[in-house]
Amino acid sequence: MFAATSYAVTPADPARLDEVVARGVHVMPFDLDKTQHIFTKTGTGGIQQVVAKDATDSAQITLIREHLSALAARFGEGDFSGPMRIHGDTMPGVQELRAGFKSIQFTYRELADGAEIAYVSTDPKLIGAIHQYFDAQLSDHARHAIPGGHGQHHGHHP
Repeated sequence: MFAATSYAVTPADPARLDEVVARGVHVMPFDLDKTQHIFTKTGTGGIQQVVAKDATDSAQITLIREHLSALAARFGEGDFSGPMRIHGDTMPGVQELRAGFKSIQFTYRELADGAEIAYVSTDPKLIGAIHQYFDAQLSDHARHAIPGGHGQHHGHHP
């Protein structure tokens, strides 16, 4: 059972949001305006979801799945270069995730309208780093991301 942690994140300033979108098109193959990022903190880490706003948009769903599947595999090898290209080397939590990747399980799963990556660790410092990373994602993707919570994410977790 995943217990969601509530949190509020202040969006980055408009210039930063524009910069993140401009960098993101070189890393994320899907259309940010046609998709939604959902970041849900849990007691063991968190769940990152990307879903198509139109559940019948098979092109966006395919792009989401390809991207998140590859991302989960890279994270499992300690490669966080994609998020760092978008958010910078000083993105909160990312250096800790890189250093501690062997103690984090990154599990990819398809959803009906997209896909998700579950980040799971038993190390409290890494769980904190995952939460910082999610907060940074929410701040930088404020126009295209929302925090998840009970009943807000599309998939069902055991």
